[in-house]
Amino acid sequence: MSAYETIFTRRSVRQYDPTPLSAEELALVQTAIDAAEQLPGQKAAFEIVDSTALKGCAAPHAILAYADDSDIALSNVGYTLQAVDLHLQEHGFGTLWMGMAKPLNPKENYQILLAFGKTGVPMRNGLADTKRKGISVISNADNAVARAVQIAPSAMNAQPWALTFSAGQVLVKSVPSGVAKLLAPKMQKIDHGIALRHAVLALTEEGKRITSLNPQGSGKGFAVAVHYAA
Repeated sequence: MSAYETIFTRRSVRQYDPTPLSAEELALVQTAIDAAEQLPGQKAAFEIVDSTALKGCAAPHAILAYADDSDIALSNVGYTLQAVDLHLQEHGFGTLWMGMAKPLNPKENYQILLAFGKTGVPMRNGLADTKRKGISVISNADNAVARAVQIAPSAMNAQPWALTFSAGQVLVKSVPSGVAKLLAPKMQKIDHGIALRHAVLALTEEGKRITSLNPQGSGKGFAVAVHYAA
């Protein structure tokens, strides 16, 4: 199964086998983190910890993300760590984005964690058990890219994004939505990056070559333009 295919089978997992992963398995997770492409000019930092270093996390391990509070830095956290999320689920592990769980001793610029571990929870079978906004609400076109973004995870399922397609470009815009825009505004920028990762994977699956990822604006006007060639 590819990362793109895993988009449609991934689920947020809340039940875990408490058994820690082996040193070899954790090394593979670190390799996936190191291999995950970041947005141009961005350098988020990531750290694997076990549950003894966390509060409010049921999984045996988590990846902590560190970045500044700028829109592009937060989006980059989502963009980068979603690649790891999909890689882990592709290889049979459960994952969960967690904004409320915290490290016991957080370092400067800590933003969010991705919990992970072994699980018996089955993968999703398409959109049947999801609640998502309709394609027409989030996109000006109904296509494979929009459908990949539609199923992306987000804080409180707010789905705070919109897609605008034009020749050789997809504009992935941040659209603050739901209660989360008040309770977790930074997480909505991270969610934007998660959606952006799904868009890039879907374009690549179609055989498109990504030529640039260009951030635009800030705050409510923040977006990333994805330029591609056939």
